[in-house]
Amino acid sequence: MSYREDLRLKLYHMNDFITKLNKDLSSRLQDIDLEEPDLIRKTQKSIRCTKDALTQLRAFTIQHTFCNDAEEILFFKKIKPELFSKLIYYVKILNIESRRPVGNREIQKTYLQQELEKLTFFFNNHLEFYQYYRMNSTYLDDKYFIRGKEDLNLYQDTLMSYIDPDFSTSHDYMVSKIIANDRLKVFLSIEIEALSIKAVK
Repeated sequence: MSYREDLRLKLYHMNDFITKLNKDLSSRLQDIDLEEPDLIRKTQKSIRCTKDALTQLRAFTIQHTFCNDAEEILFFKKIKPELFSKLIYYVKILNIESRRPVGNREIQKTYLQQELEKLTFFFNNHLEFYQYYRMNSTYLDDKYFIRGKEDLNLYQDTLMSYIDPDFSTSHDYMVSKIIANDRLKVFLSIEIEALSIKAVK
């Protein structure tokens, strides 16, 4: 087998695995969403199946040899964060809902608005990387998204690249948090709006 054919086969194998993994996870999450009316129990079940998918992705990644730097960057900048962000999102929802006050609507609104402010603080606190990611910049990708290439002079928000160096880079966790927080912002805004509508009625 030629080198080019070997690369093509490896790329197909990874794409095929990830497509199936994402499809199966989406199906399981959709079933949970339809079958479980209680938000906390729904979130707990979603966490369990997302963790299972992430475990499968980690096992695959450790066995897989990336064809080149571009493929590894794509994986840790796009593919892993899309999945990992789901776990972060569900864990945050569980934490927020389990601590949500049982008082009147105004107390709940204040609580949820404070959670919304935490997201604003996160984005402001990581503005430089947030802008880098949002503008689809690439000039630091080899430092941010290749294992073992982290630059200690560049800010890191996690120790995962040291704890689990085979499945983490210095900034894939940060991308996952950005995606999760974007989704969480929508959730919180909808919840606050729902409380406002109920208050008017």
